[in-house]
Amino acid sequence: MRRLLPLGLLVLALAGCGKATVQQPLPETVIGTVPKAPTGSAAGKALFISNGCGGCHTFKAAGSTGKVGPDLDHLTADATKAHKGALSAYVKQSIEDPNAYVVPGFPPNVMPVFKGKLSDAQINELVQFLTAQS
Repeated sequence: MRRLLPLGLLVLALAGCGKATVQQPLPETVIGTVPKAPTGSAAGKALFISNGCGGCHTFKAAGSTGKVGPDLDHLTADATKAHKGALSAYVKQSIEDPNAYVVPGFPPNVMPVFKGKLSDAQINELVQFLTAQS
């Protein structure tokens, strides 16, 4: 009887071998709409918030009241004073190379450079958000 026990265990262990089948996942039916990532101005607002821009800048559209950097509710006036061309070009340059023009009354080398940290598409979404509100 003692000899049969190990033999019986071996037979049970091998019984499951050799008949493996591959299970295919079934599609999941979604009722309603699938949430989409924000785009355009909504994506820009999300980027503004997630990158901490409101900690330094006041901007009503984002509900921020930071005082370290320029008030972004005055972007159009600042762009005019900077003589850097169109508002969108000024804003994009300010995000990519913040020391290219520093609004008078604010120190240089405070704002981080976002070129290389954000993709071109993200920078464009941020520019769209900031300029749509100005």
